[in-house]
Amino acid sequence: MATAYDPFRDLDRVASALFDTRRGPRRMPMDLYRDGDHYVLTADLPGIDPGSVDIDVDGQLLTIRAERTLTTGDGVKWITREREAASFLRQLNLGQGVDTDRISASYTNGVLSVTIPVSEKAKPRKIAVEQGDASTTAVDQAAGDDRVEPVEQ
Repeated sequence: MATAYDPFRDLDRVASALFDTRRGPRRMPMDLYRDGDHYVLTADLPGIDPGSVDIDVDGQLLTIRAERTLTTGDGVKWITREREAASFLRQLNLGQGVDTDRISASYTNGVLSVTIPVSEKAKPRKIAVEQGDASTTAVDQAAGDDRVEPVEQ
């Protein structure tokens, strides 16, 4: 198999090696949206073994970790190698309005999907307005039986 020589590809590779000082976990591209009573997080993790994906919730902090390992056989002569083994990390502060006990995840075709339900107390709800007697004030209604009556002297 013949490949065309591209000197700029080699220049890009050398420049990346020189100027890319970031080693360690990489960030994964993700989308986050709300769909009714839950949030959906989708993250691109192509070439990742699903067994290497680790999702943790600690308090309100959601952490997603993944590893991509590349295997090579003996006697392989690389023509070009642009993909690399890497670890990925993403952390999100969930806030107080989610149900962390019911978070679920799935991995299909290189895309990780995490479903984060909204907690019952954070869901929108209607508050009934009661109709009171016009002779009593709201303060009197709130006080209930604990009202203090003035004493005449």
